[in-house]
Amino acid sequence: MAKITLKGNAIETIGTLPAKGSAAPNFTLVKTDLSEVTLADYKGKKIVLNIFPSIDTPVCATSVRQFNKTAGELTNAVVLCISADLPFAHTRFCETDGLKNVESLSVFRSNAFGKDYGVTITTGPIAGLLSRAIVIIDADGKVIYTEQVPEIAQEPNYDAALAALK
Repeated sequence: MAKITLKGNAIETIGTLPAKGSAAPNFTLVKTDLSEVTLADYKGKKIVLNIFPSIDTPVCATSVRQFNKTAGELTNAVVLCISADLPFAHTRFCETDGLKNVESLSVFRSNAFGKDYGVTITTGPIAGLLSRAIVIIDADGKVIYTEQVPEIAQEPNYDAALAALK
């Protein structure tokens, strides 16, 4: 389990992020149109998993906006913004902010993603939500970068994540 904090208070996740060089765990997530998508649907592309607790918090919203800004400049890569929020919340947020360069996905139908990627928070007031983390998967399905953000209220290291795509 990862030991992280929420405003300085210790909380834990169900596990740890996948190891660099390992095969990315498969997933089935829900798109904003309520259809399902799997890891295999992105075969041949680099994938940035921007994982966070809720789109309705300031830092999570900032991370989605920041990745939307940079995603438009990426070639052969897709940015997936993943949380436990319902697809309706993702749609509302992206439409309100005019975000079109990221894909918003929800784990609401299954807890397998949080467990397989080690990001489900298991203790504290936001237990059951996902931790803030970045996982980058190469075009062959291998994990090439991970960041478990140590403090929920902290933004991820965008520069390091984007450098991993080059």
